[in-house]
Amino acid sequence: MKLHRVLALALLSHGAAFPAFGEEAHVAHATEFMNMQVKPWLSDPVVIDAILAQNRNHAGLNQAGIEALDEAWRKEVHEGPSDMINGVLSTELSKFLMEKQEAAGGTITEIFVMDNRGLNVGQSEITSDYWQGDEAKFQKTFGTGTDVLFVDQAEKDASTQQIQSQVSMTITDAGGTPIGAITVGIRVGAL
Repeated sequence: MKLHRVLALALLSHGAAFPAFGEEAHVAHATEFMNMQVKPWLSDPVVIDAILAQNRNHAGLNQAGIEALDEAWRKEVHEGPSDMINGVLSTELSKFLMEKQEAAGGTITEIFVMDNRGLNVGQSEITSDYWQGDEAKFQKTFGTGTDVLFVDQAEKDASTQQIQSQVSMTITDAGGTPIGAITVGIRVGAL
């Protein structure tokens, strides 16, 4: 198994796609990491309360409003963080996620939590966009089931500049109702 991981990482570093056995190992290791290391803290009140508050605040937001927020975020990413990005990064949830990333000792490259529309609620690193609702990380988790885990292919991430796989899952409230989602960038070489 370890040889398969080494071979897969060598192929990935040269721009090659994973062979079938490498993908299987990658998905299995990422799934195990999420279930053992991330899932236990998803019910923390810091996570749940922040998502529920943003869901209430964005209840009347239409698609044009979502796109305007995403455009404003992308502009700040390009020009340098300002009010919007700094506002999200300074929340209690973002600080919590930064602590979780640091505690992972280099295994996690980024963490971001999304509301029920796919908009960032908190994050450990600046994401390239604010709205994830049009991407697989949100579409293949939120609303598709409470125990769904989506492990994306490993690739060099534009935000973190590291070879990572984004692993996403639905976040539920205490009653089991889906309220948002989380994406964790996992450095493939650390699994």
